[in-house]
Amino acid sequence: MDNQRSAADVSTLMEQVLYEVKRVVVGQDRFLERVMVAMLAQGHLLVEGVPGLAKTLTVNTLAKAVSGQFKRIQFTPDLVPADLVGTRIYNQKSGDFSTSLGPVFANLLLADEINRAPAKVQSALLEVMQERQVTIAGHSYPVPKPFLVMATQNPIETEGTYPLPEAQVDRFMMKVIVGYPTDEEEFVIVQRVTGAPVDVVPVATTDQLAALQQECRRSYVDPSLINYAVKLVAATREPGRFGLPDLAKYITFGASPRATINLIEGARALGFLRGRNYALPEDVSDLAADVLRHRLSLSYEALSDGITAEQIVSQILQKVPAPARPLEHQDAKVVNG
Repeated sequence: MDNQRSAADVSTLMEQVLYEVKRVVVGQDRFLERVMVAMLAQGHLLVEGVPGLAKTLTVNTLAKAVSGQFKRIQFTPDLVPADLVGTRIYNQKSGDFSTSLGPVFANLLLADEINRAPAKVQSALLEVMQERQVTIAGHSYPVPKPFLVMATQNPIETEGTYPLPEAQVDRFMMKVIVGYPTDEEEFVIVQRVTGAPVDVVPVATTDQLAALQQECRRSYVDPSLINYAVKLVAATREPGRFGLPDLAKYITFGASPRATINLIEGARALGFLRGRNYALPEDVSDLAADVLRHRLSLSYEALSDGITAEQIVSQILQKVPAPARPLEHQDAKVVNG
């Protein structure tokens, strides 16, 4: 019963957080849901969208709603790793060195246009994402908990950019595409921006969020769902095995085992966010495109034929059968038993 009550609690708390964010941010429901999933699953997001789509506003507002610290770093070609993680500073008066911690020490970190910084800086950020700590002059400094990095990429301009290598892109749990608002949403956006400013009220604490993260990890995942995720990812490596031989020429490299792990962690968090203490097949399929799109290395033939990663994932989802939807009372019995 504790798990059922926790699932209800997280649903209520997350509803309050989302309500508070939506008082400022208009639309972007899918994007917001993905951010919340990443927070619960302790993952990181790679976001692609043109400027002006409220990416910074969303993360900043979310940080205020959960009483967290928000930092934004604008990545530029002249950035060095010390600008990110911090450095040692010599004090001439005292003759001692002091440590100045960088902007990565925040609960929610926005890395704006991550592909504009050189590889050394990208690597410094990705190391913090993986290890959740920074080492300066031999001393380790853990970043605050919870810790979420949201890195953005501008799909329009490619001059002066340093594309993220596949091994580094793989560290991101999901890649989310943020699109333009509808006409109705844009009308409301203009009204809100040009009207009286909205003050965001904290409705949760970082301690509560950390507790929810731990509770989320206790949610039940049926073995059939893990098998489903394994097959979806395997189909990106050997599509011929799953009745999709025509896709083989479009994929140079498929997704890594980290994709399978992220699919299950994300599905568990999505189910938890929706008020359940167990994951369902639709939780896995809902996140498949976001978890896999940046992990597929497409061939030149795919680019010339206009084939996208989303189209490939869609065909795989149609071909790989989802497991039977487990009965809720059976799941509850397994969880509580």
